[in-house]
Amino acid sequence: MSWKITAFAARDVVQAALVAHEDAWDWDHDVVIAGSEIAEDKPDDWQLEAWLDRKPAKADRAAIGALFAGGAPKLLVEELPDEDWVTLSQQGVEPIREGVFYVHTPDYPATDDAGVRDFVIPASQAFGTGQHATTAGCLAMLSHMKASGVVVRNLADIGTGTGLLAFAGLHLWPRARAVASDIDAVCGPVVAENADNNGVRLGDGGGKLAMVIAEGMDHPLLDAAGPYDLLIANILAGPLVELAPDFAGSVEAGGSVLLAGLLEKQEATVRAAYRRAGFRLAARMVRGDWSILWLRRRAIR
Repeated sequence: MSWKITAFAARDVVQAALVAHEDAWDWDHDVVIAGSEIAEDKPDDWQLEAWLDRKPAKADRAAIGALFAGGAPKLLVEELPDEDWVTLSQQGVEPIREGVFYVHTPDYPATDDAGVRDFVIPASQAFGTGQHATTAGCLAMLSHMKASGVVVRNLADIGTGTGLLAFAGLHLWPRARAVASDIDAVCGPVVAENADNNGVRLGDGGGKLAMVIAEGMDHPLLDAAGPYDLLIANILAGPLVELAPDFAGSVEAGGSVLLAGLLEKQEATVRAAYRRAGFRLAARMVRGDWSILWLRRRAIR
């Protein structure tokens, strides 16, 4: 990415803009959007950032400004050095400990604590080193599911990024068959490298992870490997709502879905979509402004 547009506003304003972005059906997907707080000691001061691989045109600035219903704040446009901004954004992040997992970049040493699974996930071109509240919350919820007696023989991680959540699922249920997928082709080699670095076996079968590039559930392997008794999706609220019927058709009765990537203010909409698709809430947690949901598919009568 060589250009960035930044807008500073209150948390609710930026979150509303993120929701508007998800609802923008004609959005140019070459323009990548993210929102975050500016500093930990100022939780109500947020920024919306947009990255482009071209100099922003008037139409680009207008599209970003239109995300703000009450009028756009000042848009700051800057040219970036020729560097991998995803990698830079993840360098130097602190290790995390969630549930039975310890996740860190190679900048930090592994843990030797008993009963803790250590994962080293380098900063890379794919998201998901564990530090984001949604990824960390998923690790905590997976640990809670295991402690609650959930048995998993067949799992899928949709929108896997670095592969971390699929790796975590295989650690908790080591005999399970696992499939990870992502819409971004760059994730294929990233997941393969991370699997090798963390002792995760690739392939098709029990205790192994198969990786595919797919949009949603649209891949022959995802279809053939189902039905699943655990499906993980840490993506965005809009796609989660759209995928609810597909997920319902891919999860067996009594099986679980773990959903994340949704703001707490979007939770009611997501839960309503999954309630219509035949799921009931098993547990939820909130991390910052983000909800993590564990739902189970109702038994068919």
